[in-house]
Amino acid sequence: MQKVMNAAGDENGTVSGPGQDRQQAILEAAKQVGSLLKRQGHRFALAGSVAVYAHGGSARLQHDADFCVRREDADAVMATLEEAGLDVVEPPEDWLWKTRCLGQDIDLLFELAHEPVTSEVLERAVELPLDSVHMPVLAATDLVRSLLASFSEHHCDFRAVLPIARALREKVDWERIREDCGDAPMPEAFLYLLERLQVIPPAGERS
Repeated sequence: MQKVMNAAGDENGTVSGPGQDRQQAILEAAKQVGSLLKRQGHRFALAGSVAVYAHGGSARLQHDADFCVRREDADAVMATLEEAGLDVVEPPEDWLWKTRCLGQDIDLLFELAHEPVTSEVLERAVELPLDSVHMPVLAATDLVRSLLASFSEHHCDFRAVLPIARALREKVDWERIREDCGDAPMPEAFLYLLERLQVIPPAGERS
């Protein structure tokens, strides 16, 4: 298998060069990892802020690229990445593994909002282009649901999720999100905010 190379030709190194754009570096790393997983036939889905970008949302990427994989596939995914020259580490958290590609952090997620990544979640993923590379991307409903389900009294950043909800609102099954989130206070408050801002219609109404 071909080793992952950076812009300077170093294996598993940092993308360098004058004025190197961080967002583009994250995209390039995601494309490299997605291509590796696709070539070996692994089941996965792009997640996180890069998935939002692939769906046409804000291009403001976070600090890494996230990929959802089933826990039972983790060893095979690790073997593929390590064969390509990427070191995979197992942090103390038991719901993800980490690696680096082209100097950027990559998270391999086994859970979304404390729920296991399942075959059903991966089957709902949609094939979308990430710049020039097509790959499975977490469905918009699953993506937004995972963000809302992660809200708690300790972590409740509506400001970060609001532009994502606006950008993806036409792709999201909001009634399903209401059903899945139940009466959890933080997601319920966010959905009420979306209604008041006329981003989504009130419960029971179709846009």
